[in-house]
Amino acid sequence: MARTDPPALPFYVALAGPTAAGKTAAALAIAAQFPAEIISVDSALVYRGMDLGTAKPSAREQAAVPHHLIDIRDPLQAYSAAEFVRDAGALIQAIHARGKLPLLVGGTMLYFKALADGLDDMPPADAAVRELLSQEAAEKGWPALHAQLAAVDPVTAQRLAPADSQRIQRALEVYRVSGLPLSHFHAAKSRGADTNVPNSLLISLEPADRAWLHARIAQRFDAMLAAGFLDEVKALRARGDLHIDLPSMRCVGYRQAWEALDGRTPLHELRDKGVFATRQLAKRQITWLRSMPARKVVACESADALSGVLQLVAQAVHENPLPAP
Repeated sequence: MARTDPPALPFYVALAGPTAAGKTAAALAIAAQFPAEIISVDSALVYRGMDLGTAKPSAREQAAVPHHLIDIRDPLQAYSAAEFVRDAGALIQAIHARGKLPLLVGGTMLYFKALADGLDDMPPADAAVRELLSQEAAEKGWPALHAQLAAVDPVTAQRLAPADSQRIQRALEVYRVSGLPLSHFHAAKSRGADTNVPNSLLISLEPADRAWLHARIAQRFDAMLAAGFLDEVKALRARGDLHIDLPSMRCVGYRQAWEALDGRTPLHELRDKGVFATRQLAKRQITWLRSMPARKVVACESADALSGVLQLVAQAVHENPLPAP
């Protein structure tokens, strides 16, 4: 199938890392020292009305530094990696033309890889196939469909949890529509692209001590609940047009809260289920990061993490001077 090569872009800095690694604080520290504009690389921050559960930068933080690709979709709408590549590419060009540093920040690793490596023309969503898979899952459960996936695409199945309904459904959909496993398209993308993009710096905030990150995740989830996260989900449910199978409502935390409010799981288990799901997300994010050899790793729990990040950015900006505005 045809492949879309990565766009030719001016120099930019990418700051990636698992959830709760401190990306927002590091991004604001960079913007305090360099004339930066932030481009969000987060598939949840695109949604309006989803603030607490996504740890969306506050109004004050967004006012301090220009932010892009936040609150650009209603939760009823989808937002694809291809749309991100288009939008982020245009923003990088425009920010650079203004004499500013394009600073991409987030944890949606598929977006980072799509921007750096380009995209393959995978089959588009097929509503009929997707509905059939949903019916099968309702009858047999997602672990059974995960077993089906393992039989036809063991590479993809190995990196997905048996309850990861969204990704299992998409992988089986791709296979049933094209006759090819999802891993085929990912492998083709890897063969056809060099992830060491010369005009970008990828900084990865990664924990040397996983327990540190787990504690941060638990603290943040507790803070979300205390700030009124359940009320936020109740307000989304009250709209009447949203449901749990939408990409927006499959976001970590929102799915667990929706199931609890539906009575599918006890409300008193929400905190533990949400923390566990967030830890699983962080694990997947770190796995993605480790497949990006060009990244510069900074231990996010280190006392000098911010100075390490700033030193990397200063060196890169020195080697890639920004144009005069």
